[in-house]
Amino acid sequence: MRIARHISDLIGNTPLVELTSIVPAGAGRVVAKVEYLNPGASSKDRIAVKMIDAAEASGALKPGGTIVEPTSGNTGVGLALVAQRRGYKCVFVCPDKVSEDKQNVLRAYGAEVVVCPTAVPPDDPASYYSVSNRLVQEIEGAWKPDQYSNPAGPESHYETTGPEIWADTDGQVTHFVAGIGTGGTITGTGRYLKEVSEGRVQIIGADPEGSVYSGGTGRPYLVEGVGEDFWPDAYDPSIPDGIIAVSDADSFDMTR
Repeated sequence: MRIARHISDLIGNTPLVELTSIVPAGAGRVVAKVEYLNPGASSKDRIAVKMIDAAEASGALKPGGTIVEPTSGNTGVGLALVAQRRGYKCVFVCPDKVSEDKQNVLRAYGAEVVVCPTAVPPDDPASYYSVSNRLVQEIEGAWKPDQYSNPAGPESHYETTGPEIWADTDGQVTHFVAGIGTGGTITGTGRYLKEVSEGRVQIIGADPEGSVYSGGTGRPYLVEGVGEDFWPDAYDPSIPDGIIAVSDADSFDMTR
């Protein structure tokens, strides 16, 4: 019988689907990895399990502890999914551009949500990065995964996402395109695909106009959960072969 013991055991091994309606006839074959079929509806489930496992093993996260993390929503859902099973409390700090729907999902998992202004520098005391750091100091037994610098993030994609793509394309993948937020997905997956293909696979980042990865200043933009206003340690700039800036208008138009 194939019966999972917990919903978190179903994370990963998401399928590929060919994008036939948006790719012109005669163009190359383009497929998407359907990460929203993870239990928490995003690729962030992968890093959540890896980061919590590593913290438990090191003793950084103790029984009954509280997970505090700045998140645009998806990482919070993944962390809450695992935390609920293992008996941890969660406090998530979100920028105010995160939709109310996402905030309500986090609350539905039992998390406390703290909302901070988006249009402030990362080092501003009111930024969601700074507020999360303060809460870690104030809450007894708190642990901050810090997806922006935690090596478990890229490692999770190196160990799972990359091998899945390689196996499901029978090693025929030529390009890997990913949005860049913390940098974990493109760093871990890209590193694996470059290694296994001996450099044949090209790695391309898709980045919101205004984000630092594509040469912006970090100015506000409307797309959620991708791009940054600073350079995370989880991102390895040697991995991407190119980065393409994408406007809010083009991003929203493509979803319709």
